[in-house]
Amino acid sequence: MAVHGGSGISRGVIEQMRLELPECRYMELVHRLDRETSGVLLIALKRRALTGLHAAMRDGRIEKRYLTLVAGRWPNPVQHVKLPLHKRVTDDGEKRVTVRGEGQTAHTIFRRLQSFADFTLLEAELKTGRTHQIRVHTSHLGFPIAGDDKYGDFELNKRLVKQGLKRMFLHAAQLSFEHPITGERLLIEAPLPAELASFLDTLNNAP
Repeated sequence: MAVHGGSGISRGVIEQMRLELPECRYMELVHRLDRETSGVLLIALKRRALTGLHAAMRDGRIEKRYLTLVAGRWPNPVQHVKLPLHKRVTDDGEKRVTVRGEGQTAHTIFRRLQSFADFTLLEAELKTGRTHQIRVHTSHLGFPIAGDDKYGDFELNKRLVKQGLKRMFLHAAQLSFEHPITGERLLIEAPLPAELASFLDTLNNAP
């Protein structure tokens, strides 16, 4: 489900939330997730909270960590990737991002969590929040995300569907930040969805 309506989508998460919780007079998305990405999505219920969280994001005070499965054997336990990203919109209105020298600065810290025969489970910490940042950084380095239908390995994706992976393996696992009004330190976590966890099990149990 898209996070908000637009470009042919009549209703997204935020519109549905407003319908379900009419008593919340103010409700706005703090950030976005790609439609294919699961995990933590932050919504502000006060304008003061929204502006405070946006300021925290600009200042790099919100820690965002994702889990992703990439094709190939990722070589380094920890790797800082700083590749500038250029965004353009295609004629049919689709966002496309490429690594280009004149693009916006983009910084991802990848941590290798588990290696398999043909895949690697990574944690990706976003130091900047560019469109499709994790997807383009991994793909550009030769490690496309499993199931990614935009920047991935399309032949591999077809095989993965038959093996039970019917979506992109990218999950917003954790957000950590100070509450914009109370100052309390918050850690919000979303467990790996069942379909991703079960696919990892098949890799763990592979001969």
